[in-house]
Parts: sequence; structure tokens; C-alpha cells
Amino acid sequence: MADTTGTSAGFDPAAGEIRSRWGWFVALGIGLLLLGGVAFANLALATVASIFFIGAMMLTGGIIELVHAFRVRTWGRFFVWFASGLLYAVAGLFAFLDPVLASVVMTLLLAASLIVAGGLRIWVGLRSGPEAGRGWIVAAGVFTLLTGVVVAIGWPGNSLWVLGILLAVDLIFQGWAFIAFGLAVKRLGPLGTTERHGEAPV
Repeated sequence: MADTTGTSAGFDPAAGEIRSRWGWFVALGIGLLLLGGVAFANLALATVASIFFIGAMMLTGGIIELVHAFRVRTWGRFFVWFASGLLYAVAGLFAFLDPVLASVVMTLLLAASLIVAGGLRIWVGLRSGPEAGRGWIVAAGVFTLLTGVVVAIGWPGNSLWVLGILLAVDLIFQGWAFIAFGLAVKRLGPLGTTERHGEAPV
């Protein structure tokens, strides 16, 4: 039964809008897959692109904090925000001026972060009860920690490709995710049910 607006009962216009654009999600996924392939083909360039992206984010954050520093009313808070913003802005500029050296520093920080995160996951897993899936938590922690150790052992020689690999893998995973989402949305019927060949959606 249709209402006065001509919209079917139970039909979600937002869901219908998303479903009508399933092709855009698939196209975006394909584009990300291609970018991931390009990144894998030239890991050094992908690493530099990662550094520029991180630098741009840090520079933008630093500028925002510097602007905010001049809006606070106390000297103590002003210096905290100003120092933080200046540090972020300088780090962002440094990434643009010397991306190779920045990649060395960031790869070392990445290794340290993975080791610390892996150790924390192992600790949390060992302190969890068996019903909490502690085995999976410990296994994930061991994998993360070992990844950090491998990156640290290869440092600084691996600095020109580690960040590039992470960017390439991330692009490929995002690409597959968008493709899967677009195809799943395409199969949904008007009421959120899955359409089957030869059957009208209920």
C-alpha cells in the first residue's frame, strides 16, 4: 500500500539511494586496487607518498593548534597549545623537506609501536579468562610483536619500503572492501532483502 508521497510502506529512501549507486562503490574499489598495485610496483614512491600524507596531516594539525593557542585566555594554556602546535608544524615541514630521513624516523617509531602494542596484547590476553578467547588475543599480540621485531631488525635499511608496503596493503584491502560492499548492496532488494533470480522481493 502506497502512502500519499508515493513511497512504498517500509521502503527506506536512504537505502534505495545507496543501492542505486552500487556501481560507484565498485568503481572506487577497483581504483583503490589499481593504486595498491602501483604502490607495490614502486614501494619507494609509495613510502614517500605516505610521508607526505602524514606530514600534511601533522602540518594541518599544528596550524590548527597554533590558531587555537591565540584563542585561549591563560598564559599557561597558551604556551602548551603553542608548543604542541609548533612541534607538529615543524615535524610536518620536516617530512616535506627531507622525506627520506623522515621515513627512517617513522619506521623506527612504527617498529617501537608494534613491539609495545604486541606486548600489551599478550599481557591482556594472559590476564583474560579462557572464556574471553585469550588464545586469539595472545596470538594476535605475538604476531604484532614479531612484526615489530622484524621491522626493527631491518632498520634503517628497510625504511624506504616498509611504509610503502603498509600503504599498498591498506589500499588493496580497502579496494576489496568497497567492491564487496557495492556488490552486496546491488543484491539487496527494496526492503533490505536479498533478491533472487526469478523471484520478486517480498
